[in-house]
Amino acid sequence: MPKEPIKTRELAAEKRSRDFSEVVLGYSEEEALAEASRCLQCKDPKCIAGCPVGINIKKFIKQITERDFAGAYFTIREKNNFPCICGRVCPAEYQCRKACVLTKKDSPFASEAAINIHFLERFIGDFGMKEGLKVNIEPDKKISGLRVAVVGSGPAGLCCAGELARLGVGVTVFEALHATAGVLRYGIPHFRMPRDILDFEIDYLKRLGVEIVPNFIVGKTNDLSDFLKEGFQAVFLGLGAGVPSFLGVPGENLCNVYSANEFLTRVNLMSAYAFPKFHTPVNIGKHVLVIGGGNTAMDAARCALRLQKMSHIEPDTTIVYRRTEVEMPARRLEIGHAKEEGVKFKLLVAPEEFIGDEDGFVKRLRSLECKLGEPDASGRRKPVAIEGSDFELDCDLAIIAIGLKANKVLTSVTPEIKTDKYGDVVVNPQTMETSVKGVFAGGDIVGGEGTVIEAMGMAKKAAFAIKEYLYKLLEKH
Repeated sequence: MPKEPIKTRELAAEKRSRDFSEVVLGYSEEEALAEASRCLQCKDPKCIAGCPVGINIKKFIKQITERDFAGAYFTIREKNNFPCICGRVCPAEYQCRKACVLTKKDSPFASEAAINIHFLERFIGDFGMKEGLKVNIEPDKKISGLRVAVVGSGPAGLCCAGELARLGVGVTVFEALHATAGVLRYGIPHFRMPRDILDFEIDYLKRLGVEIVPNFIVGKTNDLSDFLKEGFQAVFLGLGAGVPSFLGVPGENLCNVYSANEFLTRVNLMSAYAFPKFHTPVNIGKHVLVIGGGNTAMDAARCALRLQKMSHIEPDTTIVYRRTEVEMPARRLEIGHAKEEGVKFKLLVAPEEFIGDEDGFVKRLRSLECKLGEPDASGRRKPVAIEGSDFELDCDLAIIAIGLKANKVLTSVTPEIKTDKYGDVVVNPQTMETSVKGVFAGGDIVGGEGTVIEAMGMAKKAAFAIKEYLYKLLEKH
């Protein structure tokens, strides 16, 4: 049994940063067996509690050591409909790996000694995909044939749809965009989430009987009352948080100042990285600043750096963040990859003003240096700007990646759905039911911007509650 974690194979930084090929190549069979053998098979496995969807991690890792890869696949599928996706994008260092007994207590994220649970999940998910393994569907005769509408095809919507479809419920997913998967498709770059993987997981849902209707904006094309008239017995809202936040500083309306949402949507969903093959242009400057320290900021910076290299521009892409690297919410893996690829980091910096030229294009960013004060509501030490520390950075393209807010297209025309001061939908935390009977919600529209697996955890809880709701409906009739 190896003492040190088995590292995954990756494309070399210099090679991978010149195109959008997948960076992490995953485990071979022998590598997966070696990493799985490191698991202590704890009597009380804390890692399971650290997984938002409750995968039996101990069991599937044991099955890997026994070379029962198919068994491991079905064990994961009992709780997670998308192992190929989650094995690639789950922030395991903050969840299951952090809970691993090989991580020291009170650590803000998993130690390097913790089992690479996510890479083992990816190995098994990819195995199931290559082997064409199919999960048996066991329809619930009581509710089989009843219909549920799911609004939004992001992680929460797809998860809820899959859970209900496995019960035999007729599920129709309504998606505002022309392509499915929400943030998984428009927000996460190809080099982290290859589109063939994404399409495979969505096709899996279609094989379960899930119908997906694109180009359908609920709140404009239709409203909640229309669903009930059309024969749906319940509705799940997985609207996501698609409205970008901004800094609120002077000059933010200058040309070539993007929200990360727009920049990543152009690059990922609309394939601007392959312009002119695809007719979506995106400006790329000589001096790119990305404001923020989360996964979205890392994705935007790594995309920008690639576009610079693909445009034969000497790469100069910098992350600007108010705190230190320790406080960054981004995955440690993504921070490391960004550094390896050449992204620069300017830390303890607070943007104050974007400065433009006579034509209205951004040219510089005026900032203040910061120091860390007392912890704020997030538990992280609050950045405090230092008076008189003004300095400027060259900037002919800025990307604002400081978070997302609730999409209010539906809730603004449905006042009966209770929302909080942030515009997030208020739900019963036990059932995920909204203030409207028979309407449930989950994902970023409920808890604010979170992770893929957290959204799926809420969706699974909602799917169970929808099943119980459908039972009660039948009892009344």
